[in-house]
Amino acid sequence: MKLRARLARDWKFFQGLRRTLKWVKPIAPDSNNLICDDLERAVDEHRDRPAITFEGKTVSYGEMDAIANRYAHWAKGQGITRGQTVALFLPNRLEYLPIWYGLTKVGIATALINNNLTGAALAHCLNISGALHCIVDAETSPTFEAVRGLLARHMNQWTLGPVTGDRRDLTTALKSCSQLRPDRLTARGDLRARDTALFIYTSGTTGMPKAARINHMRAQLYMRGFAGSTGAEKTDRIYQVLPLYHATGGMCAMGAALLTGGSIVLKRKFSTTHFWSDVAAEGCTMFVYIGELCRYLVNAEPHPDERNHRIRLAFGNGLRADVWAQLQERFGIPEVLEFYGATEGNVSMFNFDGTVGAIGRIPKWLKKRVNARIVQFDIDSEQPIRGAGGLCIECGPGQVGECIGKIDAGDARTNFTGYADKAATEKKVLHDVFEKGDAWFRTGDLMRKDEDGYIFFVDRIGDTFRWKGENVSTAEVAEQLAQAPGVLEANVYGVPVPGQDGKAGMAALTVDDDFDVATLYQRVEKDMPAYAQPLFIRLQRQIETTGTFKYRKIDLVEDGFDPARTKDPIFFKSPVKKTYVKLTKATYGKLLEGGLKL
Repeated sequence: MKLRARLARDWKFFQGLRRTLKWVKPIAPDSNNLICDDLERAVDEHRDRPAITFEGKTVSYGEMDAIANRYAHWAKGQGITRGQTVALFLPNRLEYLPIWYGLTKVGIATALINNNLTGAALAHCLNISGALHCIVDAETSPTFEAVRGLLARHMNQWTLGPVTGDRRDLTTALKSCSQLRPDRLTARGDLRARDTALFIYTSGTTGMPKAARINHMRAQLYMRGFAGSTGAEKTDRIYQVLPLYHATGGMCAMGAALLTGGSIVLKRKFSTTHFWSDVAAEGCTMFVYIGELCRYLVNAEPHPDERNHRIRLAFGNGLRADVWAQLQERFGIPEVLEFYGATEGNVSMFNFDGTVGAIGRIPKWLKKRVNARIVQFDIDSEQPIRGAGGLCIECGPGQVGECIGKIDAGDARTNFTGYADKAATEKKVLHDVFEKGDAWFRTGDLMRKDEDGYIFFVDRIGDTFRWKGENVSTAEVAEQLAQAPGVLEANVYGVPVPGQDGKAGMAALTVDDDFDVATLYQRVEKDMPAYAQPLFIRLQRQIETTGTFKYRKIDLVEDGFDPARTKDPIFFKSPVKKTYVKLTKATYGKLLEGGLKL
């Protein structure tokens, strides 16, 4: 039976790999076939089919192309030339993909700015984009106005919607622009696949976002890869609630639908209340997830439409093992396709056979054809361990290490195009890894591999910390805490404690009425090794996340366990009272002075 199950998994994996490779062909850096050419071919084949549905309006492939063409001609009319950048600071809306698609037709890159940003972070992203023009709407224009004084250069503000002051009326300007495609030779000229199509920003969970340079090759790989891996067909409708400024929602999901003749049901943002009613009403066959979206669904109250749907596949990344089975069983979802990949990175993996918890698989027979490896890693120095000869050491089954990807500049699938900031780019490259002169991309992620080649995510480097001489994975602790009664979400991090080596574990929790600190204490004592047990608990009404549902930790780490820095109740794990005890200013002082033992 075990052999039969293994063969079934291997066959399913092979089928998924074959589907993907049919779409993901090698792309020459000097090719003049660009991402806009891929989309134009889809338009020509599926012109009258529905492409994007948003807030009650549906545009066909032909209409989507006409919108894109207007933006291409608008850019040319403004004197924006090949190689320059336009910033796109918008929420999800119907025109979002047609805007950057149209700009690529005339060789202009688009910086996809997170529409949730404000203040210094927004100004930083606009400044490093190098753009002289920014497209906004009524929702984002006031936020843009608020950071004008922080911008390094004057930036023209083009508004979709009501216009006041010196803002430029983009809606009116577009009306005089042609809907016909600009002449390919004149518009794109000597543009090649190696040239920049987009800037997509890292989420900024621990600092300022970085602008990842996405060339046409990488954009094509994103979109083609998911057209293949999902097995998408023209009858598929993909429910898309993720932000379009991010690669998973803006490229992976859009590519799966729009290169195959399928359609996108686009929402402004994710809502647990409307999720299943939308999916059912729109006849969606797939949805894309990231981060905690699936946890929000399984924690939500029952919905009358949660099994009244046609979903055949959920695909995305960051699905925790504790949620995976609940998601499929409760909502009747036949298949889950979990994948791994960083926006700027050259490592990608797919879990084609649906083994719960794995982010991908590299079987032995495929290893030589895949550029990813896991190397031994030192948590304290946050650097790979090197042997006597100065080279890195590959991890064996079960060992935790950093995942890295060999860089091959001649292959779009394994090249690393880097960031707008050259210094940030070089920090992500590891040299002399397995032989002198080689170069590998550092994912910054700790993983482990089992005997069958399944890869499991452990934690982000920097999130893993050392306590009592042991390495503690925040992701693994969070997964344990999330299973405790009354715990809805858990965000785990390490905090320094005066007089102690390493960092102590602390967890920010959101809870419901079933939560009890004494019960949590008993659960922690029973299920976790002593070094992994969180010493501090902070109860929050809502955990702060990025626009892509990743937990922000930087502010929590700065607050530490000081009750004076927050109104949230903080508890510490008392070895005397054998429970979590409310931390007051007085007891906080005793902890700092060593008067209380941890």
